[in-house]
Amino acid sequence: PEVCLRLEVGPNAAVHSPLAVQNGFLHMLVHSYTAELFMSFLTNLGPFLEDEIIPEVIPMEIEVVDAKITLKDDSPRVYPTSPGPVPITLAVDHVIVKRRDDGVFYLTGQKHQETWFILPRHPPGCDGGILQEQKAPVECVLAAPAAGTRGLQLKEVPELQRELHTMKIALAEANMDKARLLQEIRKYNPLFQL
Repeated sequence: PEVCLRLEVGPNAAVHSPLAVQNGFLHMLVHSYTAELFMSFLTNLGPFLEDEIIPEVIPMEIEVVDAKITLKDDSPRVYPTSPGPVPITLAVDHVIVKRRDDGVFYLTGQKHQETWFILPRHPPGCDGGILQEQKAPVECVLAAPAAGTRGLQLKEVPELQRELHTMKIALAEANMDKARLLQEIRKYNPLFQL
């Protein structure tokens, strides 16, 4: 299941917090969840969360693992000729939200070991070296520990080159969109400068 809920109340809930004995303890796990939401959904959610009385504090732990939420702006366009806003995707690897007895929410992330990768000086389709930060795989072998930089296995180089090529294409598309938008703005204001 993508969402699991467990509510504990009573003496057994004391392992989580003293307040959990009386108010209960809620544990929620969201795993491999994918959703597309409109921005108006989030803005109209506020009235449902308001209440005239102060609610009781329920200690809880919400764990989100491998989730992806795409936010789409459905507000009316200011300029009818604009292509519209680009959807925003929020990808969550592993986040834990805890609410303690004081009612404060604490946000923590899963700790990962990170390694700095240095690509070859001139990979195919690239004009210079690239420094990129990625999560270190468990099988990663350090190529030059004496030099102070961490290495990269040879089998990972083609994968990173494909990522670089994909990023170059995305950058070219973004530059084309920028040029198209500037051209559209200059239709209405020929003296506009960026």
